[in-house]
Amino acid sequence: MKNLLIALAALVSFGAQANLDEAMTKAGCMACHSKDKKIVGPSFKDIAAKYKGQDVVAKLSEKVRKGGAGSFGPVPMAPTGPDKISDADLKAAVESILKG
Repeated sequence: MKNLLIALAALVSFGAQANLDEAMTKAGCMACHSKDKKIVGPSFKDIAAKYKGQDVVAKLSEKVRKGGAGSFGPVPMAPTGPDKISDADLKAAVESILKG
């Protein structure tokens, strides 16, 4: 029974991550970012390392909404509105990125 519950939890987690990946792709995040290498913007791994141990979910969510430049170099990040990714999905995405 315990193994069945662990397997079920893994499937639910996998499904949630797949939905989150889809939301981030639709929002355009994956055009400039990847999990482990710099494209135009920093990798999610680099973002997690920079902000490790900090409570920055709200700060980074706002940065995604407003856009900006300077944190990882001179290339600006375009703003991403709620029409591209919902507030709930954005928060989940930032939390997932920060977990590394």
